[in-house]
Amino acid sequence: MQDEADTMTPDALSRFLAGYTPLAGVADELKRPDGSLRPVWASLMRYLAGQSAETLARAFARGDQYLHDTGVYFRQYTGTGSTVRDWPLSHVPVVIDGAEWAALADGIAQRAELLERVMADLYGPGNLVRDGFLPADLVAQNPEWLRPIVNIRPRSGNFLHFLAFEIGRSPDGSWFVLGDRTQAPSGAGFALENRMASSRVFHDLMPKANVERLAGFFRSFRDAMNGLRGDNDGRVAILTPGQHTDTYYEHAYIARYLGFSLLECEDLKVQDGRLSVRTINGPEPVGVLWRRLDSRFADPLELDETSALGTPGMVSALRAGAMDMVNCLGSGVLEARALMAFLPRISQHLMGAPLKLPNIATWWCGQPTERAYVLNNLERMMIGPAQSTKLPFDIDATTALGGKFRGTAHSSVADWIEREGATLVGQEAVTLSTTPAMIDGKLAPRPMVVRVFAARTPEGWAVMPGGYARIGRSGDPAALAMQAGGSVADVWVMADQPVVPDSLSKTGSGPFLRRLPGLLPARAADNLFWLGRYVERAEGGVRVLRAYHLRLEEYGRRTVPLVNGLGQFLDGFGIDPEEPIPATLLGQFDASVICASKVRDRFSTDGWNALNDLSATGHDLATRVLPGDDAARAMSVLLRKIAGFSGLVHDNMFRFLGWRFLTLGRALERADQMAAVLSVFADPEVAGGGFDAAIEIGDSVMTHRRRYSVETNRDTVIDVLALDRDNPRSILFQLDRMREEEARLSELSGMAEMGEASRRILMLQTALAVSGPEAISTRRLRRIRRELAAISEALTAQYLS
Repeated sequence: MQDEADTMTPDALSRFLAGYTPLAGVADELKRPDGSLRPVWASLMRYLAGQSAETLARAFARGDQYLHDTGVYFRQYTGTGSTVRDWPLSHVPVVIDGAEWAALADGIAQRAELLERVMADLYGPGNLVRDGFLPADLVAQNPEWLRPIVNIRPRSGNFLHFLAFEIGRSPDGSWFVLGDRTQAPSGAGFALENRMASSRVFHDLMPKANVERLAGFFRSFRDAMNGLRGDNDGRVAILTPGQHTDTYYEHAYIARYLGFSLLECEDLKVQDGRLSVRTINGPEPVGVLWRRLDSRFADPLELDETSALGTPGMVSALRAGAMDMVNCLGSGVLEARALMAFLPRISQHLMGAPLKLPNIATWWCGQPTERAYVLNNLERMMIGPAQSTKLPFDIDATTALGGKFRGTAHSSVADWIEREGATLVGQEAVTLSTTPAMIDGKLAPRPMVVRVFAARTPEGWAVMPGGYARIGRSGDPAALAMQAGGSVADVWVMADQPVVPDSLSKTGSGPFLRRLPGLLPARAADNLFWLGRYVERAEGGVRVLRAYHLRLEEYGRRTVPLVNGLGQFLDGFGIDPEEPIPATLLGQFDASVICASKVRDRFSTDGWNALNDLSATGHDLATRVLPGDDAARAMSVLLRKIAGFSGLVHDNMFRFLGWRFLTLGRALERADQMAAVLSVFADPEVAGGGFDAAIEIGDSVMTHRRRYSVETNRDTVIDVLALDRDNPRSILFQLDRMREEEARLSELSGMAEMGEASRRILMLQTALAVSGPEAISTRRLRRIRRELAAISEALTAQYLS
């Protein structure tokens, strides 16, 4: 069947583009200065023009739904805190001609190598300062220049391995660099997710469009990272500040995509100059660390003693050559805007060639002539991206000039600068190019900048054929930031011939090789263990609450011993029975989500969405549910949500070490919950209906009816809920499972002798296996709970500390 867009007339395309008018004096990505369509955009525009408004809306919704389902988010900060927001995709990609991109990539590769050489000099011989290519103040007063890194030579011989650059197009159509990102560049993972979303939006266009693929870039970088290990047996890992950083989603996504471990500083320790990660099997060496936190936080021993994020001794591990870091500590010094003023001359000196990709015009105003230039051009600089530096600390001139000095005369600003003795870094006011964005069903020009990425490989610097663009919400360049309402778009680099589909793993004819299981940090194991416990604890609470509200509906508020007993039982666990959806229950849902968020790199998207859906449903029901039958129905809804999460995790999660800890946590909590229920509702003195309540809470009503020919009594309740090895709700079933999983852990850990946890599980399991119902008294059940708590402590001491 022929595509609608393939049969459309030129008039239809003209009508679609009729309302799109570039701004005067501004370069536009879609249209030439004469108003004609740039050829590289033609196929995309024909496609868009050939779709109905309803079809486009559905296509855009597919992309948004993918991002929502995958959990892509950004953290928006306010004066009182932060909130997680959906990823703001601008659905129309930025399209760049392949030949033009090749020239850009050449300039980016040259710039990357130049920054490497500058970094090597700043932390080595210091010739650039000595010979007058850089002012000493620019380096010494920069808080990102780290003196402890001086004379440390990375094991690989290179300081920089992964870089990002902000680039823009000037009114004359040429590209320039707005900023260098060398500290811990973010965005590559988001570029991948933008591409995945746009492939859903344009699912029928992408296969036949000559859009350069991204997988080859990431494959080259992954292989380069693995190559940095050399003969070292250390692992490759990504170091994240944790789940509260605004780019944590990307850290987890990239770790999962590339197959690297995601670590936090608390996972690491340095001993005898070697970096290792604390795992459930003891310390394991780390040979390559992709750092995603700022340098000064990395080592409280030598860099910033107030840092709660760092690992003491990180610098000493670098100094000993026991590891490679991507990028080396101290690389943030290269992000100083002032440095850009000197790069053209330094390029001639170090590279023997001018910059192929120029900077935005920048001045270091430490010299009188340049200082005078800025003072005389403050009026113009106030409307552009300017930055001011008052040694020895930084202030933002855009904020200062537009805020503190708003409404003051030009001369008073200049007087202030002279009076304060400020040293300025001036940048030319920028007019960014515009690119089309779909606004209210119509194309409109919006300002944009593009972030591009470069990775060091054995063959040299590789540049990602694309990236991601930040799109302004209006003509105001300040609105580019997502915090200010901006959005992001995919970047399509168009080849002049068909592009072969690519993937991260190329097929080959090499020998079959099964990789060893990834290491499991003790912190990750602990979070999985408690995730299992929190979800199971919530399920136990939901089951008791349902039993309570069903009887409340039946008996009302009259004084009925069983209703009171159920209420007192809930109260003993901190659950207020007067609340239809108690706050404690919602807290358990939230705790589950927090535990899962700390191990996002080990969690499937479906499992993550199911857990979030459970928590969101609980919070939603809490706003509208009434006591009695309404609350009982709500508990049934929550039970189905919990069952959905458990089924996804336990049916689909690979049986690596992480799954075993989640299973141990779940089994231990279920055993404890059941022992608690039986100690109250299977007590010989329980109020009428207690035995039936225990069977109901234990989800064993049908099993009990089929298995026992007598009416419910204490022996039958204890038998089915404590001693039945085939009942997945019984205590003995949980102990059998715990014994099996802990034995497997011990085997994988290479333990020659039985550990404390194994002994305790075996003793309790054996004691129950040889007992009859009459031997399981209420006192014995309470003792079982204490023994389960001891097992939990033994597991923590053996694997999770």
